[in-house]
Amino acid sequence: MSEERFGEFVLVRRHGHVAELVLDRPKAMNAVSTDMARSIAAACAGLAGDRDVRAVVLTSSHERAFCVGADLKERNSFSDADLVRQRPVARGAYTGVLELPMPTIAAVHGFALGGGFELALSCDLIVADGTAVVGLPEVSVGVIPGGGGTQLLPRRVGAARAAELIFSARRVAAVEARDLGLVDQLVDEGRDREEALALAGRIAGHSPVGLRAAKRALRLGHGLDLRAGLEVEDAAWRSVAFSGDRAEGVAAFNEKRTPQWPGE
Repeated sequence: MSEERFGEFVLVRRHGHVAELVLDRPKAMNAVSTDMARSIAAACAGLAGDRDVRAVVLTSSHERAFCVGADLKERNSFSDADLVRQRPVARGAYTGVLELPMPTIAAVHGFALGGGFELALSCDLIVADGTAVVGLPEVSVGVIPGGGGTQLLPRRVGAARAAELIFSARRVAAVEARDLGLVDQLVDEGRDREEALALAGRIAGHSPVGLRAAKRALRLGHGLDLRAGLEVEDAAWRSVAFSGDRAEGVAAFNEKRTPQWPGE
């Protein structure tokens, strides 16, 4: 396993073809400051361009929190001009996670609130343990979810359910979060990271070309009418149909062996 640090608050660990992006600001329960947002964006930019990475797991180094959202202590010192300057930096962190081209999994325990939950929502899958508490409480402090929450949450749970959760600003505990579809898998307490890494490892055993194309089709096709969505799927299929990975996958199947993916 190798490690690379991005600024003071973000760490990337490599587990073979799986990259673990660690939120590492434990003294602030991973509240996202301006510096931390820059580091998340930089780490994601590096991962996005790494063809050796087939899956990413977003984790936390804090025992009781995944991420409590924006750093409101820092925000309290901002002038209006400061807030305007920070906005693209903050957006860069969330879009950095959202636009990773490979499958992404959030491993959530404890509090995942506001921007913390939005980081998780930016992933393709969310694995949570029994301590997880999620929510988008932004209207309770006079703002709105600004890291993608108003768009990502209804895509998960529908418009009316998302409206109820955002307007009420309520916190949702693990079992209800699983039942509402706010998280995808609920695991035993303390096992969110382990289970997310295991799932990522299984995903990473498959074709990297296929995984990226499948994610692209899922993301671009969502919300389109069926005919347009099928065109998106066809374009993604054409991008892999003549790839080295496709040739290797078919050959390995017929030869009854494990594929050795060329990744191209």
